[in-house]
Amino acid sequence: MMMELDYKAIGKRIKIARINADMTQEALAGKVDLSPSHMSNIETGTTKVSLTTIVNIANALSVTVDDLLCDHLVRARAQIEKDIQAVLDGCDDYEIRVVRNTAQAVIDALRKNKELKAEENGKNNGRGQRSPFRCFML
Repeated sequence: MMMELDYKAIGKRIKIARINADMTQEALAGKVDLSPSHMSNIETGTTKVSLTTIVNIANALSVTVDDLLCDHLVRARAQIEKDIQAVLDGCDDYEIRVVRNTAQAVIDALRKNKELKAEENGKNNGRGQRSPFRCFML
């Protein structure tokens, strides 16, 4: 299954990494031999970015390509866990409890949905019928 890249998400991650590196768009553009306007277009997701450019940007920002592409990786657990930890680092005790409870409720719902999907697929026995729960399945 082919996945379409979300260039806006990639651009957002590039911008965040650039800001975290305390670098201007112009400085980053210069390091990777791009015009500042092209760098701006990359960060806003209004242009496609090549793999070579992504690698050059990652090197210039001292981040991994995974850091910039993790939204598109099937197996990006380590990066996603890092992102979650970064979110939690800014939370007080109350917020962390709310986040934990919310996360647990979402996980419970996802697992229940998976069970419903498996049950529905078993009922269809491969007859190609569509599940009435189809729009809720992940």
